[in-house]
Amino acid sequence: MKHTLSVLVENKPGVLARVAGLFSRRGFNIDSLAVGVTERDDVSRITVVVDVEEHSLEQVYKQLNKLINVLKVIDLPPDGSVIRELVLIKVKADAKSRAEIIEIVDIFRGKIVDVGKDTLTIEVTGTGTKLRAFEDLMKSYGIVELVRTGMVALPRG
Repeated sequence: MKHTLSVLVENKPGVLARVAGLFSRRGFNIDSLAVGVTERDDVSRITVVVDVEEHSLEQVYKQLNKLINVLKVIDLPPDGSVIRELVLIKVKADAKSRAEIIEIVDIFRGKIVDVGKDTLTIEVTGTGTKLRAFEDLMKSYGIVELVRTGMVALPRG
């Protein structure tokens, strides 16, 4: 089962390596990883999505809490959290298809962030499902390049 863990850590060198190393040593594949500073400059939030069984999650949770520089670990439930990802997609866009692509971008509440002679670069944020649907629609126009961020999440309320 996939779990989204929010790990608050001291913003110091090597902390990310120690957290990621804990997962690799236990043989768990990280599906998504995002790191950024919080409202405090000295604290970062690591959001990790990992596919683990409940009993293994407890072990990971305990080991994370033992790590130096880890301040707090929270397992974020999907229905009790705001979860978002971002995708940047560069698609082929000739004069004929450009208007169609712009309409689709508007429907998905995305933004055109760069316009080239034969391409458009688009930014879309949302859930993984929304981003996959957008990617599927863009395939017919020809995806030149694509990059997705890791998932970021906060508890609701």
